[in-house]
Amino acid sequence: MARQQKLNVFRTPIGFHDAYVAAPSRKAALAAWGSDADLFARGVAELVTDDALSAEPLAHPGKVIRRLRGTAEEQIAALPADPSGRKSSPSKGTSAPPPKPEPAPKPAPRPSRDRLDAAERELAATTERQQQELAEIRERQRALDRERRDLETRHERERQVVGQALEKERKLYAQKLAR
Repeated sequence: MARQQKLNVFRTPIGFHDAYVAAPSRKAALAAWGSDADLFARGVAELVTDDALSAEPLAHPGKVIRRLRGTAEEQIAALPADPSGRKSSPSKGTSAPPPKPEPAPKPAPRPSRDRLDAAERELAATTERQQQELAEIRERQRALDRERRDLETRHERERQVVGQALEKERKLYAQKLAR
């Protein structure tokens, strides 16, 4: 036979109502209320010991029972006299007309783009100038490459001519030695 758990009654305020629930633990009460936060640790929820308040929740375990806290007149009487915080002028039985709404402030004028546009033009001019300078260097590099190739070709021809003359002189020298 399953053991019957002892039920406790817990209460937390919900708006103008108190929410009561009969549950075996605080965790079960929080689950019944649908709360992720520990309302007991925050001091918002409590254990109910009054038998009169516990009767209905104990008759319906696990179900949230809502009860109005005080009468409507008591709740209205508990409201501040002027919720807006403004001081009202005394009137003789007539209510003051509602205050006129203040006109919406005019939107601030758009800031000038002149300096931004000037900076963008300066960047574009700088980029164009740098690209032109690089293009000039690339052209000079191509000219130097052509000059180097021409020079290497001329040197190679000169070495061949000098090398042929050297071979001719070696052969003549070898012939003279052989005689």
